[in-house]
Amino acid sequence: MYLRGAWYVAAWADELADQPLARTILGEAVVLFRTEQGSLAALENSCPHRRLPLSRGCVVGSALRCGYHGMVFDTAGQCVEIPGQAVIPATARVRAFPVAERWNLIWIWMGDPDRADPAAIIDIPHYDAAGWATNRGPAMDVACHYQWMTDNLLDPSHVSYVHASSLGSADTIGVPVKTEVGDGRVIVSRWIRDHDLAPFFAKRVGFAGKADRLQHYEVRMPAHAVIKDVIAPAGTGAPEGQLDASVFLIDSYNFVTPVDADNCRYFWFQVRNYAADDAAESAALTEDFIAAFNEDLVVLADVHAGMKTHGSKLDLATDLGSNQARRMLARMIKAEAAAN
Repeated sequence: MYLRGAWYVAAWADELADQPLARTILGEAVVLFRTEQGSLAALENSCPHRRLPLSRGCVVGSALRCGYHGMVFDTAGQCVEIPGQAVIPATARVRAFPVAERWNLIWIWMGDPDRADPAAIIDIPHYDAAGWATNRGPAMDVACHYQWMTDNLLDPSHVSYVHASSLGSADTIGVPVKTEVGDGRVIVSRWIRDHDLAPFFAKRVGFAGKADRLQHYEVRMPAHAVIKDVIAPAGTGAPEGQLDASVFLIDSYNFVTPVDADNCRYFWFQVRNYAADDAAESAALTEDFIAAFNEDLVVLADVHAGMKTHGSKLDLATDLGSNQARRMLARMIKAEAAAN
């Protein structure tokens, strides 16, 4: 069901202060915490004695104290203190998970810790770059299996219907897509030429009239999506690679973390090449994206419930990208299981 040997987002960095933070990731209970020295740690969220969640305890120095009988666990998961007892049993330990902090996110590795390489965490080319701005919203809890979410993030066709009053427009209906597969990712993209922009973009692009727009939907295994919008005045050569200063660029980074078979958590932010120092536009963009994503969440919760009850009886041509991504991930999960 899950690819364990991968980096998943566990939290926004500012969610982790001086108190332990409980999370369920890939069906496993995890506690995240910062030591008093500021180092990150993640442990199995269950004391081996009476199974109180360690997230109900407190940070003491560079370790975590259980809130029931005071057992103390270091960042490697080893118990280093039992009040009133000199001997610490070998079984007094919990699993520790590799963690890293990047792009203001806390990342966790749920697989073989010897394979955890922080260099494999996704790169964000324009993050904090001159002339670019970043905006972000809160993590969103989604009542669906994580693959319904990644299907959605690999499907430009749904935008015309689910987001008809925001991100989509009638001009996008039926425009063919190109699907590319390889290098641990699937890309579905299309240029929509000489069309009226959706309201979401029309108020932001900085030019009047019709536009040529690229929709680039990309899922990187296991559940990270990069959605790029390239918007230029119609007929100025953008589909052929002629991008001048008038071109509007916004890249949306989307990280889906499986919680369990029925839920996932969705982390996201955007980087853009306009209004780089405009805090009001960052706030407005975040508000508009939250409204659009809430449209997705309602649909996906119903899709999840319907698919659990009835399943699907057919595939559409627009399912090619998501089906390719599912097959790719299934091969990776199978290979991981065989290696273990």
